[in-house]
Amino acid sequence: MEIKASDFEAEVINSKIPVLVDFYADWCGPCRMLAPVLGEFEKKHTGEVKLCKVNIDREPQLAARFNVMSIPTLIVFRGGSAVNQSVGYISADEVEKLVF
Repeated sequence: MEIKASDFEAEVINSKIPVLVDFYADWCGPCRMLAPVLGEFEKKHTGEVKLCKVNIDREPQLAARFNVMSIPTLIVFRGGSAVNQSVGYISADEVEKLVF
């Protein structure tokens, strides 16, 4: 699910389940490589974890808020707080370790 700054509070901060936020851009090669990995992760963990995507070109204020300097950046939120982060392409196993 692609989210905007106006949705961030409701979708991420107030979520009852952990949220994996993918900060990306359409022009980013590693971001495009990571997309199918995240899609499979989302299917595997439906109901356990929510995947939200933030396009940094459309939502630069969210990228700035979380000090996103390189993409892809993945940030895991639990209970409204950022608890883990990864920068760059990572494998499916590494996504699992990041979230769980």
